[in-house]
Amino acid sequence: MVSMLSILPPATSQPSGVSLPGIVISLGVGVAVWLVATFIISRITRRVASGSNFFKKPTFKWAAPAFRALDHERRVQRAETIGSLLNSVVGVLVVIITGMYVLQNLDINIAPLLTSVGILGVAIGFGAQQLIRDFLAGIFITIEDQYGIGDVIETSEVVGVVESMGLRITRVRSDDGAIWYLRNGEILRVGNRSQGRYVPLHETDDGTTDQGSAHVETKKTDQKAGD
Repeated sequence: MVSMLSILPPATSQPSGVSLPGIVISLGVGVAVWLVATFIISRITRRVASGSNFFKKPTFKWAAPAFRALDHERRVQRAETIGSLLNSVVGVLVVIITGMYVLQNLDINIAPLLTSVGILGVAIGFGAQQLIRDFLAGIFITIEDQYGIGDVIETSEVVGVVESMGLRITRVRSDDGAIWYLRNGEILRVGNRSQGRYVPLHETDDGTTDQGSAHVETKKTDQKAGD
């Protein structure tokens, strides 16, 4: 009986090179960083959605255009979109960095793993170029405030009202009631009739544009705005 127990490893033994304290510390720091980052992002997005003057301060004035909105619904939608994007980016970064530290503390050589991940990333990148393009375009459309929910926009495919916006797809309802799903990466040019002053140009019988009527309507619009 004694001889059998003598060949068993001690209960507290661990493989050489493995650092349990290092693993615990890495996981703890990763969770703490993620919680702090998500808390800060949540606070910022709530203040932006409620119309806070936080970004009017000189220190953060550079970020104000990214959060400019014309109404509450649009402001809330843009704040939630940007907040969700930031949370996703932070989550991915924390998982990757924490995972690398955990693997190192497990005495695992991560160099071959990084090489494999790099090759896999290149393969996925080639296969999902259009998807990545759509997501990047959606991010810039949101940040640059090119249009928002409720805006009347004009693209090469359709003229209609924006009903929903995502990082990949913009949904537009045209005048005849049809729903159009536009991939953000394929919207090369867009006109926003809800930003600034929009005055329709009238065509004459010979097909030319009546600039005079447009100027008259513009003056009437200015007079109404002044009154």
